[in-house]
Amino acid sequence: MTYPVHVFAGDPLDRADALRRDESWIQARLAREDSRFLTFDELKVLAERGPPTALSWVGPAVLSIKAPGAAPLFLGTRDDTAYFGLDVSGNGERIYTNGASPHAAFEDARNTAAHLSIAQSGTLAHAKSLVDWHARHGFCANCGARTAAHFGGKERICSGCGAHHYPRTDPVAIMLVHHGDRCLLGRSRRRVTKLYSALAGFVDQGESIEGAVRREVWEEAGIRVGAVRYHSSQPWPFPASLMIGCLAEAISTEIVVDEHELADVQWFDRETVRKVLDKAPDAARELELPGRIAIAHHLIRAWIAPMAG
Repeated sequence: MTYPVHVFAGDPLDRADALRRDESWIQARLAREDSRFLTFDELKVLAERGPPTALSWVGPAVLSIKAPGAAPLFLGTRDDTAYFGLDVSGNGERIYTNGASPHAAFEDARNTAAHLSIAQSGTLAHAKSLVDWHARHGFCANCGARTAAHFGGKERICSGCGAHHYPRTDPVAIMLVHHGDRCLLGRSRRRVTKLYSALAGFVDQGESIEGAVRREVWEEAGIRVGAVRYHSSQPWPFPASLMIGCLAEAISTEIVVDEHELADVQWFDRETVRKVLDKAPDAARELELPGRIAIAHHLIRAWIAPMAG
């Protein structure tokens, strides 16, 4: 079976842990004209509108317009070029006088990712998650003093108590539950839509992935799950989750919806789902499914055609 390389999962940069610990190397690369910076304004990413759509990188002159308190965040190297992420929120309108292409603009990261190559989407996920985390962790959770970025942005150190804080990734179990020729899909309460997707939820403390799958499905849909099989994973930088995709076999079928979490949960037969995915003329009008940017799409496809993945 073959699995997809998901959107957001293909960052080609060498994260170069040994180099990031050399502060003199970081400072020298920040000053080099061939170093590249991916900038964000209120978490919107600078991108070339195209076609084709592409990330828009600028040189070190952009450091003069970084957001107050922001630090350049080392993403990695490729072909001896150093790449950084940088928050320019509050100064984004000055990007064009600091090296940006006139064809570039700050765009919604999720919408932009759908039009990028897999490699570029992976770099975007890396940079956006880091920029977001640093913007929200300027103060120590231990004592409240200010923190500062160190090691190229892979940690923050408190100026008061000396505590070390590290960018975190939150694990999320996302599962396509199936029983015979049917799969279980849910519809969110957060927006009026016909979109149904795989059930998902954060992995709790002291909980295995399999345990999280079984608990979440029981809590959200009242369905008991037996065997759980890992499929693939996807970074999801909104703000910083790792989607752990699984296929799960149901051992009960009667649905009890948690109405605080979901508007609806239903069983859908394989042929109905296949037609919707393939946009067949006779596809069900009351059902929409996630697009290829989401791991849920690939879990559904893997269930429909297990030999194809």
